[in-house]
Amino acid sequence: MSIETAQPVPTGVLGWFDKRFPIVRVWNEHLAEYYAPKNMGFWSFFGSLALVVLVIQLVTGIWLAMSYKPSAAEAFASVEYIMRDVNWGWLIRYMHSTGASFFFIMVYLHMFRGLMWGSYKKPRELLWIIGVILYLAMMATAFFGYLLPWGQMSYWGAQVIVNLFAAVPGVGEDLSVWVRGDYVISDTTLNRFFAFHFLLPFVLAALVFLHIVALHRVGSTNPDGIEIKENKDEKGIPKDGIPFHPYYTVKDLVGVIVFFAIFSLVVFYAPDFGGLFLEAPNFQPADPLKTPEHIAPVWYFTPFYAMLRAVPPIAGSQFPGVVVMFAAIAILFLLPWLDRSPVRSIRYKGILSKVFLGAFVVSFVVLAYLGLMPSSDLYTLLAQIFTVVYFAYFLLMPIYTKLEKTKPVPERVTL
Repeated sequence: MSIETAQPVPTGVLGWFDKRFPIVRVWNEHLAEYYAPKNMGFWSFFGSLALVVLVIQLVTGIWLAMSYKPSAAEAFASVEYIMRDVNWGWLIRYMHSTGASFFFIMVYLHMFRGLMWGSYKKPRELLWIIGVILYLAMMATAFFGYLLPWGQMSYWGAQVIVNLFAAVPGVGEDLSVWVRGDYVISDTTLNRFFAFHFLLPFVLAALVFLHIVALHRVGSTNPDGIEIKENKDEKGIPKDGIPFHPYYTVKDLVGVIVFFAIFSLVVFYAPDFGGLFLEAPNFQPADPLKTPEHIAPVWYFTPFYAMLRAVPPIAGSQFPGVVVMFAAIAILFLLPWLDRSPVRSIRYKGILSKVFLGAFVVSFVVLAYLGLMPSSDLYTLLAQIFTVVYFAYFLLMPIYTKLEKTKPVPERVTL
């Protein structure tokens, strides 16, 4: 039983607002009196950094939309206009394009932390599911934005991805026409993709809000996987917890400063990042009559693109590959029920969990590389092998997490 402590009643301007909107209560519940584990270290940075990048994307995206023209005849020229004639337009555009890649980097690292710390296990199943939905919304936002520069790679990359819907038996052709809004990628496609690309970031912001609310309901995890709420002092305060503010706000501020240093180096000195963030063909206007020598999606989609290409067509249909590609994402929803280990953290799981997690990370990185490469027999074979490794991590999890011997979990968190 927690002991309520009298809180000072705010006065002045703050008091006026607090009587009409619970500013002080929200501040206390989610910052000053929200107790987080005291042993969250390096891996705890990436959730807050993902939020920082989302703000960057929202602000720069709105600014770019003021000068962008979603028209096949004017889209590429409007991007050139932003880069050359709009005051600081080149900086805003590069911040947005670089921010898209950094957003996925932060989220991938944040998800990896969740896998290490068991952040998907009871009572955080809903928190994990909201996070996966957020990830899907991110992918949709990035996909809709990929066509907008109307460059060669964005045009043909979108063409390839949209055409995948045609592989669905029975309704494929109608479905692909419905997605495009036309029989080919056209003005209509560009307009609807622009509309969705502008709308979805606000859906993302709403999902982030739900994610944070769910997090603060069940509490943050830690490298030990210990529930700090289960060990409280006589005042009802977790013995292994510290207030999020000022301790973690100051800690996260250090992470934000380091992040902006790295982010600025990329924006100012390598905005294309060797062709990973901005492909060379995308600096050429889209030409429906000239296909690039090698078409590949942007890097954060390439693991799933490699899985798609790894599955051989059946009767000329690419539908089995499409199923595998979408299954690779859908299986994330099942993770809370696949893990049968009695402990949360990878620290106290057995050797099998560590080996499988390491193999999963290697498979994801290798598949990302293979998705960037032109198709060949060797690359296809490697993609097939690492696709099996990717799914083995999930499908065999109920077996190896049940069989392995775990280490005893300490009663208090370790530093």
